[in-house]
Amino acid sequence: MKKCIVPIAALLITLSTHAADPAAALPKLHVDPARVAVAGMSAGAYMATQAQLAYPEVFRGAALIAGGPYDCAQDSIATAVTTCMKGNPAPDPAALVKLAQDRAAKGEIGPLEKLAGEKVYILHGRQDPVIAESVAHASVDFYAALKSAVPALSSLSVTWDGSHDFTHTFPTDAAGIDCNKVGMPFIGRCGFDGAGAVFHALYGKPTHKVNEASGELRHFNQNALLPVGKDASLADQGVVYLPSACLRGRRCGVLVALHGCQQNLDSVGDAFVREAGFNRWADAYDIAVLYPQTRVSLPGNPKACWDWFGYTGADYATRSSVQLRWLVAAVTALGWHPH
Repeated sequence: MKKCIVPIAALLITLSTHAADPAAALPKLHVDPARVAVAGMSAGAYMATQAQLAYPEVFRGAALIAGGPYDCAQDSIATAVTTCMKGNPAPDPAALVKLAQDRAAKGEIGPLEKLAGEKVYILHGRQDPVIAESVAHASVDFYAALKSAVPALSSLSVTWDGSHDFTHTFPTDAAGIDCNKVGMPFIGRCGFDGAGAVFHALYGKPTHKVNEASGELRHFNQNALLPVGKDASLADQGVVYLPSACLRGRRCGVLVALHGCQQNLDSVGDAFVREAGFNRWADAYDIAVLYPQTRVSLPGNPKACWDWFGYTGADYATRSSVQLRWLVAAVTALGWHPH
């Protein structure tokens, strides 16, 4: 496919948007494989931990905002809306670790030892009425149990951040709706920079200071990255944010930012892409941000969620998952390669 060539002048336009081209491919960047990570909100958080466990050699860190532990739902929508949202009955981290170990032994997810040295950041608002705090904290317990079960994971770093007062929303300093409300676009003015917290937790101190995003947003063809003959409930187009330095050839990381249910382009426009706050920090850290997009697919996915309960098939949380295979293909198209 034809790559989109950007004139130098376009790089000087603050947060310019590349003209939507349905056939556009992702640009090939100079990607640092040690700085590829995944972050997600709600259903996106569940998807993020699935990505990290299934492909730990690709995703070297994960940020989970308003989500729970790996494969909590276990291919059951009933379990998803009870155990994995309300915590009634509570998730069983020890059983989920055993599930992960069994899958790793069969090659259904990546070798768990590959998680060594990775970082996990778990953020949950104290006023969240959708995902219970006990469910979010079960993610902490899952990773703790995993570390106990796999001695090689002593260097796996897990940070719990549950001290902020916000609801089921992605928290920002000043963008979005009232922080005390729950509703689209699920971005709240909370006086707390959630995107900044994600970057600090996953990548440490910024490379340089940036006040405003000055890179470029591009739409790209998501269908071109699908396995042949497969439907992943993805939209035709996704979005990628490209810092100017990355476009000029600097060695850059990649953060995959996964929206929540009803937070995709078709539902809220570019609110999550522009207002969540990732782009400004991307410039400060030399990190390209990939914003994959889902779509509604009936009957299993009426709210355009990422698959964390089995609507694309029983293998949704493994290396055979069509959505996870797509994510790896997208990161590879951007320039990821093994160490």
